[in-house]
Amino acid sequence: MSLKCGIVGLPNVGKSTLFNCISSGKAQSANFPFCTIEPNLGSTNVPDRRLDVLTEICQPKRTVPATVDIVDIAGLVKGASKGEGLGNQFLANIRETDAILHVLRCFDDGNIVHVDGSVDPVRDKGVIDVELQIKDLETVEARLAKVQKQAKIGADKDARKLCDLLERYRAALLEGRSCRSVELAEDEEAMARDLFLLTNKKVLYVCNVDEASAAKGNAYVDAVREAVKDEDAEVMVIAAKTEAEIAEIESYEDRQMFLEELGLEESGVVRLIQSAYHLLGLQTFFTAGADECRAWTIHRGDKAPKAAGVIHSDFEKGFIRAEVIKYDDYVNYKTEAAVRAAGKMGVEGKEYVVQDGDIMHFLFNV
Repeated sequence: MSLKCGIVGLPNVGKSTLFNCISSGKAQSANFPFCTIEPNLGSTNVPDRRLDVLTEICQPKRTVPATVDIVDIAGLVKGASKGEGLGNQFLANIRETDAILHVLRCFDDGNIVHVDGSVDPVRDKGVIDVELQIKDLETVEARLAKVQKQAKIGADKDARKLCDLLERYRAALLEGRSCRSVELAEDEEAMARDLFLLTNKKVLYVCNVDEASAAKGNAYVDAVREAVKDEDAEVMVIAAKTEAEIAEIESYEDRQMFLEELGLEESGVVRLIQSAYHLLGLQTFFTAGADECRAWTIHRGDKAPKAAGVIHSDFEKGFIRAEVIKYDDYVNYKTEAAVRAAGKMGVEGKEYVVQDGDIMHFLFNV
């Protein structure tokens, strides 16, 4: 399953530093605007303590975690929607991602240049919002002009529905609101996805702070939270420079000691990767045994045959049933045989909606 989160923000806010912390890729990081030109793509493991526990129980030959793809995209400036800076390239790269990690500078440092001369994360957020909204407005109006002709004919019901949706998007954008603020009926969700609008993507605002603010944030973070309180979005705090230092510490014990000194229970990078995974609407089921313990990625709401197909397409085509063990039961009884003997193994059919953390075994016939 190839789904990507794009790291976006103004130039020089710490995107590439953050990317290098959380991915297997190594983006260039330097103190000048447009340090990143081509998008950097990296894949990173999704930390999951449950997989660690299953590995301890099963002692498999190998353990395979879930992964998520992260893209570091060139910084955007005012006028990007009209091609300023690397605007057109930047916007095209965002369009190819499934969700956005919007990095905002929330720290003071006279040695690091800010493209607009001062630190104001709410203003910075507004710059990017406006550029994305302008580009979406162009897309919506162009599509609306075509669909209105079809809707006027009257025979095409889908065209009328799409026309109505586009008009609501247009009204929101003209009011300075992103498309994700528009409420959708269930039958409009597929149409909305097919439009590939930039401001319809899910977003996580990542407040990049200094080390002293890593645990509790600061006034800049408070301002961001106030600014986005009415959006369908989350806010998290991370000290990218500090996380880069943590990543260089080889000893697990030393890393934990460093985190405790900062007042943190776990690395901000761990929280960010997990947040990115959930932002994409993903969840995990497991297969566990002596050969392999593995975390498999599916969408929330997927049914058992769809989950089986993630392992192999034949599993989905010839799906018969799924044997399901809840994670807590597996941890409690330690073996599949013990779970079965205790009557804790569920036998589920095609309509079963897979739950996060399920341990599954599929029966199929092709």
